[in-house]
Amino acid sequence: MTITLRPMLPADAQNLAELFKLSVINLGEEDYSGEQLAAWADRADLASFDTQLAGQLTLLAMKSGHVAGFASLKGKDTLAMLYVHPNFARQGVATTLVEALERLAAARGATTLTVDASETAYPLFLKREYLAMQRNSVPIGDVWIANTTMVKKLNPPASSTLQ
Repeated sequence: MTITLRPMLPADAQNLAELFKLSVINLGEEDYSGEQLAAWADRADLASFDTQLAGQLTLLAMKSGHVAGFASLKGKDTLAMLYVHPNFARQGVATTLVEALERLAAARGATTLTVDASETAYPLFLKREYLAMQRNSVPIGDVWIANTTMVKKLNPPASSTLQ
């Protein structure tokens, strides 16, 4: 089935907060402890989550009429969020979202795209030719979560000339 993309609308916030929690808890269970997953998932307070996503360019991946995942671009060169609903994992949703944000970042003049990749997302970004720059330990309350800052050099968008 085809994956289509659309921008986030204000009415999507509740659904995206729930998708975020499901994604963290279900897809991260092989890479993080239960305590780490619970702390991470609790970060989806609806008011702050909505404000955060509304301040970024946020794309939704739609599959069979359902929100299959979402990703956001902060500024012109930081991939801030990438989450896939567990029912749509390993079906090309994350790849489609990342490819779209790479193109948008390049069109906005970014020469690189940076992401703090979770242990779960790390293989995807490695496959997409992102280079690991540094390991991070991020505090969430009393819990620490590891991720890796990764960077990809972007190709400038092809210019079109009218003849």
